[in-house]
Amino acid sequence: MKGEEVIAGAILNSADRIYTVPGYPVTELARLLSAELVVNEKVALEYALGESLESRRSAVVLKNVGLNACADPLVNATTQGLRAGVVVVAGDDLEAQGSQNVQDSRYYGELAQAPVLEPGRTTCAAAVEEAFRASERFSRVAILRVTPPLLETECEPESVERRNFTGSLTDPDLTMRGRAMAADRKTRDLFRWSKENLLNLMGTERGVSVGAAPGTGRGRVVTVYPPPGHPALLSPIAELGRPFLREHRSLEPPPDPGEPERFSTRGHYRTFCPHCPFKGVMEVLRQRGLQVVCDMGCSVLAMNPPFRVGVAAYGLGSSVAVAARSTGIALCGDYALLHSGLNALVDVYEKHLPLLCIVLKNSRLGMTGGQPGYDPVPYLSWASPVVIPADHPDLSLLLRTGREPRTVVVEGFCPEGESYERVAC
Repeated sequence: MKGEEVIAGAILNSADRIYTVPGYPVTELARLLSAELVVNEKVALEYALGESLESRRSAVVLKNVGLNACADPLVNATTQGLRAGVVVVAGDDLEAQGSQNVQDSRYYGELAQAPVLEPGRTTCAAAVEEAFRASERFSRVAILRVTPPLLETECEPESVERRNFTGSLTDPDLTMRGRAMAADRKTRDLFRWSKENLLNLMGTERGVSVGAAPGTGRGRVVTVYPPPGHPALLSPIAELGRPFLREHRSLEPPPDPGEPERFSTRGHYRTFCPHCPFKGVMEVLRQRGLQVVCDMGCSVLAMNPPFRVGVAAYGLGSSVAVAARSTGIALCGDYALLHSGLNALVDVYEKHLPLLCIVLKNSRLGMTGGQPGYDPVPYLSWASPVVIPADHPDLSLLLRTGREPRTVVVEGFCPEGESYERVAC
């Protein structure tokens, strides 16, 4: 069987949902998987993260340059956590046969502190399942790098048992700094996982190869990030693309950051400004026991006391797509929506997904200095949004979910001279 057929069978065995933005060299792989087409790669990954919140495994199939669009949620997932495995299958176009450039997806693993696996002719199915297990074990996205030589060559069919692990969202009592510290601790464990992984056959023989690279020996490397062995073992190695492993053979795990910082140890948490006009929205959500996906920006404060209505936040503009596959309620700012949430909202409306998108319109960039923002309403006419003031008496009735997508723009003005309130723990 061709490599793409073996990998397709393994993904179908290991994943519950599959999304794609096709392109060379993974177009045929996406077809074999009957993957759902999405408006762009960032939205596809955000859908997958939403599935994860609902404990469903998901895969995203894209080409190397498509991974660029995923950078924000890819990196944020490492510090925010996830529940079920999310694997990005990145097809690297080694000779720019169908791409505008040549790039190596493995470097995104280093950037996001995400496990990267590169299957070979005898490890296609095993690498797919191991990628899902690693994603769940370390509560972050895993990357599976594939290349045309692997996809197009004959590979050994395998039968690998699916065995789900359980990931976790980051402890909500950790500060943002504490979340980064906790992620570093798991990254230290990720280094041990790679060095001890049985898919790698290092041995003492020379001629170790990666993926479909030609090699004269029997040695192989599958877990390419973090680097899996002693620097001396990784020097004489054959790999396709950049010499990633040789460049990283001396890479060390991050130092132990110590106990992650909590609100209680820092002594305070941050919440909305004392006279924030949108506190009424948060109170409605809290009283009704609703859970929302937040955006980066003021809405992320909904995850903190005293409201605690936000369950996750994976980056600017990410709440729309993540919520569409999980809680059904997205909470985002006007700038976040225009920044990169609008594409997701288009996809949601095209697919008639039951989402309530709550847009907090304060006409400014609240977390970056109060710069003026664009009015999103003129760009939402196709969605027939409901536009209401933040002090509307029927706010609770208007913030309702249904079987179709619905957008509610809540208008309010930030009080001059105020800043986020610090509340002692």
